[in-house]
Amino acid sequence: MAENDDASRGPVSRGGVAPQPLFAVAAVLLGSFLANFDSRLTTVGLPDLRGAFSLSFDEGAWLSTAGIGSQIFIAPAVAWLATVFGLRRVLGIPSLVYAAVSLIIPFVRDYPTLMILSVVHGLLLGTFVPATLMIVFRNLPIRWWLPAIALYSIRVGFALDTSSSLVGFYVDHLNWQWVYWQSVVIAPLMGLMVYLGTPNDPVNRALLREADWGGMLLLGASVSMIYAGLDQGNRLDWLGSGTVMALLVGGGVLFVAFVINEVLARQPWAHVNVLFSRNVGLSLVVILLYTLTSLSNSTLVPNFLGNVILLRPEQSGLLLLTYGALPMFVLVPISIWLLRHFDPRLVVVLGFACFAAANLWGTQLTHDWAREDFIGIVLLQAVGQSTTLLPIIILAVSNSDPSRATAFAAYIQIMRLGGAEIGVALMGTWLRVREQVHSFYLGQNLEVGDVNVVRALKQLADHFAAHGTGSAQARAVGTLAGFVQREANVLAYIDGFWLCFWLAMVALGFIALITRAPPGPFTPAPFGFAKMLLRKCGVPVT
Repeated sequence: MAENDDASRGPVSRGGVAPQPLFAVAAVLLGSFLANFDSRLTTVGLPDLRGAFSLSFDEGAWLSTAGIGSQIFIAPAVAWLATVFGLRRVLGIPSLVYAAVSLIIPFVRDYPTLMILSVVHGLLLGTFVPATLMIVFRNLPIRWWLPAIALYSIRVGFALDTSSSLVGFYVDHLNWQWVYWQSVVIAPLMGLMVYLGTPNDPVNRALLREADWGGMLLLGASVSMIYAGLDQGNRLDWLGSGTVMALLVGGGVLFVAFVINEVLARQPWAHVNVLFSRNVGLSLVVILLYTLTSLSNSTLVPNFLGNVILLRPEQSGLLLLTYGALPMFVLVPISIWLLRHFDPRLVVVLGFACFAAANLWGTQLTHDWAREDFIGIVLLQAVGQSTTLLPIIILAVSNSDPSRATAFAAYIQIMRLGGAEIGVALMGTWLRVREQVHSFYLGQNLEVGDVNVVRALKQLADHFAAHGTGSAQARAVGTLAGFVQREANVLAYIDGFWLCFWLAMVALGFIALITRAPPGPFTPAPFGFAKMLLRKCGVPVT
């Protein structure tokens, strides 16, 4: 990373030193957890929110898109804003405003007002995560960097595995409003820790005068527009929708304009040269592949349990909480130990191998599977969550140039937020298209007059005849059609698991291209068996 401790910490604070810097670290870690939980809760609880706000399906879809799209718009610029204006202004004040907006939203019934507040809600939420790594490096001793980054990285999997249970608890035992009101409690606490843990830095007017506002606006707008187009594409039939085409083409044009701006700007904010470092570029690609591969955890398992097994979020959430989230309390310390003594590339290979094994297991899916049949898959995914994202971040940070920390932070936020949300949108389309394909092929085998079809319809009609002979035949036909749709859904989810399996295999191929990171604070210290193994492989060990 760098030759000395100060340099390895990236841009240093310009003002005084806060008496309790650990509060700043705790604040940004809490903020990162809050951001993931709030985003996930809104997604999982969207059906309940549509009912509570009396929204149509289309209105609910745009509400979700507006909230997450605004996060993507602001997130790439937050690290630069924190460097210029100080963390107290960028995180402390928004946390209090965020609490106020979260308090107000459940009382709103006017749709335009609700959309405006959702955009503001997303913009404020988007400020909570991006500055985390920068604050960790500035305020913690080197020996604590790895555990802090582990907490930062594991929040993704933990939020995925606990959000369904939490939404179910709020809806069934409290009120749906707590999907928003939990932030009224947590956000002010985060603001207090920011105030206690950060110095009152003066505004860095030198950097402010050189601000690349055009680059920030172009990148944020382009990525958020592309996300909105992909998110709405599945619902609006992609190229058949002028809205989707306008968003995708407009976002692409703005991104090209951003690249041109960064090339021509005198002081580029996020110069694309940061991507030309082999290991950094490959690490960012692997982060994107991680977000796509982990869709088996965030989308396939809970959606199958909800759409095919017809479980409520709190019912499927119990599986993810027990076998996905809770094991992380054991798995994360193991991951930290592995990274202290083994090359992070080996650890991330272990993580993707677990994801690949879980997805391969998922391809054996049938309609008879119950919640308990997914225990092994969820456990493997928990190991994958604990041993994948953390070493990828370590690889990216170890190979990055501290002088370009804000540019690196911008691109990693695009991969973190944009990759995850775009992946969810594409997986939704994949499942829909595959379900239609399988429905077509299964339907071709149900020919009118076929002996097996006639026999099945007669058995179903005899079963329903006890409840009324007049409707028995119609109910039999409807039930048989439901069986076809169910099997088509099962086959579509199997295709989803296959897709995630091959994404994991592609990720393993990219990891093989990453070279050893230069010596730095994250260089592992092998011992015992690890040292012997490295020597046998011809790797010099000190």
